[in-house]
Amino acid sequence: MMTELPDARRHKTGLRGKDMLKINLKQLEAFTATAEYGSFTRAAEELYLTQSTVSAHILALEETLGVQLILRGARRKLTLTEEGRRVYGAARDILDRCRLLQDPESTAQGGELSVGASTAPAQYLLPGLLSGFFQRYGDSRFLLRRGDSAQVHSLLTQGEVRIGVVGGALDRRMFTYQTLCDDRLVLVTAATERFRALKVQGLYGRDLLDEPFIVREETSGTRRVTEEYWKKHGISQDRMRVVACMDNPEAIRRSVAEGMGVSVMSELSVREEANAGKLLTFDLDESGFFRRIYLVWRKDVSLTRMEQAFVTYLRSELKKKG
Repeated sequence: MMTELPDARRHKTGLRGKDMLKINLKQLEAFTATAEYGSFTRAAEELYLTQSTVSAHILALEETLGVQLILRGARRKLTLTEEGRRVYGAARDILDRCRLLQDPESTAQGGELSVGASTAPAQYLLPGLLSGFFQRYGDSRFLLRRGDSAQVHSLLTQGEVRIGVVGGALDRRMFTYQTLCDDRLVLVTAATERFRALKVQGLYGRDLLDEPFIVREETSGTRRVTEEYWKKHGISQDRMRVVACMDNPEAIRRSVAEGMGVSVMSELSVREEANAGKLLTFDLDESGFFRRIYLVWRKDVSLTRMEQAFVTYLRSELKKKG
């Protein structure tokens, strides 16, 4: 959709009618979002675009207007030039007027959401969020598929789901990732007197690497980021005595509780048992170890308004929860 700047703005930028036809709403959206968030990256996340696309839209707008709109600096927040501030006001007005023509709440209603989620988000994060979204958009329908992070990426590639919630960013060339929240990974042990004493002593999870270990399957996001943690801290996995490899967190929890071994797991997946005193959790180190939970979709897929509403809802709700 093409648009024009108001006459006063057009005069100040020296544009002619034929040049105005080169300006489109995507360029104005990219520019205003970048101006408001002070970041190309943040603007890209909000607009469901890549950073390079946002930059290209703004460069095209600057070329058409014949002025520099943004002062770019690697070590400081982006700021607008004088012309940028002038154009921002006009662009914001145009976008606001366009939104009056369409009710985003009504157009987001209805439709099916196909979502693939890795184990911890599927079991402990999404159920309550899906319920809340359904209450707001009652005509929506959900298809939820579960697997490890690699399996969810495969579902996305094959088109069996449109949006994923995963614990690992596996292919940034093919997929768009947005950080949804941070997930604390902890070492989980049985609630025995020996482990209780070690916890009282202030030991961390990486002080307990001589214990028998239960690990997740190789394609698990939890296992991948945990192995990256060991490598980063110079911890050889050869010293670990792996007694079992399991792909089911419930089976791991029960095995740990029965004293078979210890395991690194999402704090989300053991919170209830830890609060009930059935399991003990140890931070891996003094800072705690976190992985990111991502929203992901294919770069060649344009999200529907329903899907955009779902993504916005998830991020908003989790932001409230801190």
